[in-house]
Amino acid sequence: MSYPRHKSDGPWVMANFVSTIDGAAVVDGGSTAINDADDKAMFAAIRAATEFIVVGAGTVRAEDYRPVVLDEDRQRVRVEAGMEPSPHLIIVSGSLSLDPEARVFGDPDHRVTILSHDTAPDDKVAELSEVADVVQLGAVTATEVVHYLRLARVVLVEGGPTLMGEFVRAGLIDEMALTVAPMLASGASPRIAHGVTPDSPLELKLDRVLYGDRSLFLRYLRD
Repeated sequence: MSYPRHKSDGPWVMANFVSTIDGAAVVDGGSTAINDADDKAMFAAIRAATEFIVVGAGTVRAEDYRPVVLDEDRQRVRVEAGMEPSPHLIIVSGSLSLDPEARVFGDPDHRVTILSHDTAPDDKVAELSEVADVVQLGAVTATEVVHYLRLARVVLVEGGPTLMGEFVRAGLIDEMALTVAPMLASGASPRIAHGVTPDSPLELKLDRVLYGDRSLFLRYLRD
């Protein structure tokens, strides 16, 4: 099914997650143990369709995020479509508990933006401003994040589960890409979204099913 990623009142908000069959979003402290080659290829393709990637500070630390740089072919296609060569990474962090020496800040040509609140510690703001653009909002809720990115066309949420839970609660997810890995993890791993229960579940409809060598790839759209 072909459809435009377009909204007249703000950005189209996508989310991309991987989980095990029994719903674990984290295994051995991160999602790496759940990924396979097909999921990594899907991950790269979804990133290539977005202008901004939004991720929580906890996921940046757990996954040791890299600067977001696409391969040359995808950069060329994006430029021909009038987009920047690579998506811009947005880190959401209320406490600014991030190491300025972290790998994610290691490429000055792909400088990261950090969204925090206006009561964030001054010393952390000054420290991280050396390696990133720190923007202080009235609050770092999903609604405030989307408002900050209101002129964007497509925004991708990559996690973690707490941030995703805030987007679900606010009813801001337009598209959900879910990879189901053929694993049973059990344990106390969080789901792909958790937090305060919304007033009602966010209804989505199944749009596409793809099969990899091991994993199942599902795409849902806002009903």
